[in-house]
Amino acid sequence: MGRTKGGAAARVPKIFVMIPTYNERESIRRLLDEIDLLGIPHLHIVVVDDASPDGTGQILMQLARRRRRLHVVRRLNERGRGTAGIAGFKYALKHGAEMVVEMDADFSHHPRYIPDLIKAARGCDVVVGSRFVPGGRDLERGLLRHAITKIANFYIRRVLKIADVYDCTSGYRLFHRRVLEAIKMDNTVSLGPSIVQELLYKATLLGFTVREIPIVFVDRKEGKSTFNWRIMVQSLLMTLIIKFLFSSLRRVEIHETRRRAS
Repeated sequence: MGRTKGGAAARVPKIFVMIPTYNERESIRRLLDEIDLLGIPHLHIVVVDDASPDGTGQILMQLARRRRRLHVVRRLNERGRGTAGIAGFKYALKHGAEMVVEMDADFSHHPRYIPDLIKAARGCDVVVGSRFVPGGRDLERGLLRHAITKIANFYIRRVLKIADVYDCTSGYRLFHRRVLEAIKMDNTVSLGPSIVQELLYKATLLGFTVREIPIVFVDRKEGKSTFNWRIMVQSLLMTLIIKFLFSSLRRVEIHETRRRAS
């Protein structure tokens, strides 16, 4: 618990870091250690594992017996980045989270940026760790993957009319509780990676403020990426579906939802 200049105790918000995993046994223990070393008060971690065949779930259960603030959600009959993320957000909200940081487990999202996300959240509703603002970089990926990411972001920004966010595909983000509650987790439609743009789009439709901070994204060095062309095409198609399903929100509904959330 910190103290203000006048000596009164400063309130520290309850923060959850939410990490979806699938076959991340090679990195998950080190990632959790790095997050703990940040020394952030009242920080909890919830890891959602989709029955990883490499034993990630078993490792997490062993670690959770020794770490009071590590929570593990093991999904035995479901799989998918989108639904795993929603399960993690719901768990964090149910257990009192006031802010939720979402990140990947492969060190492409380095824990060193978590304090920056929290600091930036003092002045906005959603913070995005961005490769495409000054100071941000996208390292150690081939020219083709880099070009695909840039084109995908241009496409998503144009289709969803998200003018002020340059890294719409970044999964390294912080949400205030009020945003996740207003978005209504039960009404999401994305099963896979397109959940990233769905939540961002809904947050902007609802009038919440979004700020980007620079991060250096480094491609994974351990484990195997689940990215493939089929997933990419599905995500781009889902952008159109998301636009069709949710862009008809009337402005009066948006303001009413924002008023109830504040």
